[in-house]
Amino acid sequence: MNCPCCSGKSYEECCKPYHTGEKHAPTAEALMRSRFSAFAIPNGEYLMETTFPAKRKFHNKEDLQEWGEINEWTKLEIIDTPSVSQVEFKAFYTNEEGDKEVHHELSDFKMIQNRWFYVSGKFLE
Repeated sequence: MNCPCCSGKSYEECCKPYHTGEKHAPTAEALMRSRFSAFAIPNGEYLMETTFPAKRKFHNKEDLQEWGEINEWTKLEIIDTPSVSQVEFKAFYTNEEGDKEVHHELSDFKMIQNRWFYVSGKFLE
């Protein structure tokens, strides 16, 4: 299976080792790609585990899992990496009503003990 993150690699050699805990994403972009794949598969557990610990109280695994399940995640486009800890991307998906949507965000990531975490994102037009 091709990896949902649109890397051009197979899921097994791309995001799966991050999802199974075999490896940690080496960059903020790799973490962002693995999180997109976690929405596409879906894997709410991984999404919670890779959310910055102090921000987890604002999310819950069930909602993340459900958002992954009710939408069809079709494409990820990395627009820019303005810094080592920021990724601008567009996530393309079809919502539960069948409408095509684009989630355009500038995400902030932080590394703790050699591991990247998603901190927050700013929606862009």
